[in-house]
Amino acid sequence: MKNTLPKLRKENGWSQEYLAQQLGVSRQTIISIEKGHFDPSLPLAFEIARVFHQSIEDIFFPGT
Repeated sequence: MKNTLPKLRKENGWSQEYLAQQLGVSRQTIISIEKGHFDPSLPLAFEIARVFHQSIEDIFFPGT
């Protein structure tokens, strides 16, 4: 699954560590999600969408 997480995070001036703290996950989790190596659970995806004030569909989309 592809995502716009790095772009959104940088637009907000947030480090991976800061975002991880906001979400209650490790920085390694953020790195893995950003690189597309790990798909977040549905609750985590909702939480990511909430912190960015976006819909899940605006952040995560199928990759080709």
